[in-house]
Amino acid sequence: MIDVGALRALRSVAALGTLARAAEELGFTASAISQQIKRLERQVGVPVLATAGRGVVLTPAGQAIVDSAPDVFDALERCVEAAQSVSDGAPRGVLRVAAFSTGIRGLLAPAIVRLSTECPDLQVRVTEQDPDQALHSVDAGTADFAVVHDADGLPPSLPSSLAERHIHTDVGDVVMNRTHALAQLDRPLTSADLAGHAWVTSPPGTVCHQWFRRLFADVGEDADVRHLVDDFATQLSLVSSGEVIALIPRLARPPLGEELVSRPLERAPKREVHAAWRRSADSSPAIRVVLQALDPATLGDGSGGRSG
Repeated sequence: MIDVGALRALRSVAALGTLARAAEELGFTASAISQQIKRLERQVGVPVLATAGRGVVLTPAGQAIVDSAPDVFDALERCVEAAQSVSDGAPRGVLRVAAFSTGIRGLLAPAIVRLSTECPDLQVRVTEQDPDQALHSVDAGTADFAVVHDADGLPPSLPSSLAERHIHTDVGDVVMNRTHALAQLDRPLTSADLAGHAWVTSPPGTVCHQWFRRLFADVGEDADVRHLVDDFATQLSLVSSGEVIALIPRLARPPLGEELVSRPLERAPKREVHAAWRRSADSSPAIRVVLQALDPATLGDGSGGRSG
């Protein structure tokens, strides 16, 4: 009988290319992963990996095992669901969730608060991961559920083993001190309104920096960027000074309080947020209640205490 842990280890090594990266993903040492692979080779009687440079590749036998692995994990998932279905149908056990940081703050955190009361036998464990990594984790079986956002307007590339549902539209607003000149405008802001003002923004390579650059694409002048800060709470601290303004997604915003206000944009930048899970877990009570808890009607608009 093949050891399930060894099968999961081989699948991760195949996806990531090295024992070390597989060990990091699965939470083991590289030595432990190596031992699992050796145990699997003893069980099947043939080598499953071969050295290739600094990494490893699957042998034909290893590839055959990896190709069969989804059926094995799907069957195991159905076993768990069958066991739960003969009880009272209440979600229980552990649900491992991978999600991007502001999705955790704006969507998952309030959902978990609700679930802790409504589903006391269900434990939700969250790991922060970027969207591609989160989807890989669910596909590989190291997470059960992912919350991801699109990239530059393109939906995430979903492995065929996963199902998804749109759960939220995140919108960017301009945040400023209540005394700032733009705070006096009682209408959506245009790109022309934003020219000539000093900014704090996220560093290059982030979604919010892409949003920010697009705001000035048709203005014909460079933005006055005073600060590059990745953390949104730190951005708001700098905005409080009144010197700079910031473009911040609603999911990333705490309540603004009395000192700060937000203003919508005429051409508001948006990103779509999706939940993803393995198709084999479609009937899972845990997946069902988490999707319900993340429903927009349950969470509201996710504006993070929008003010002004």
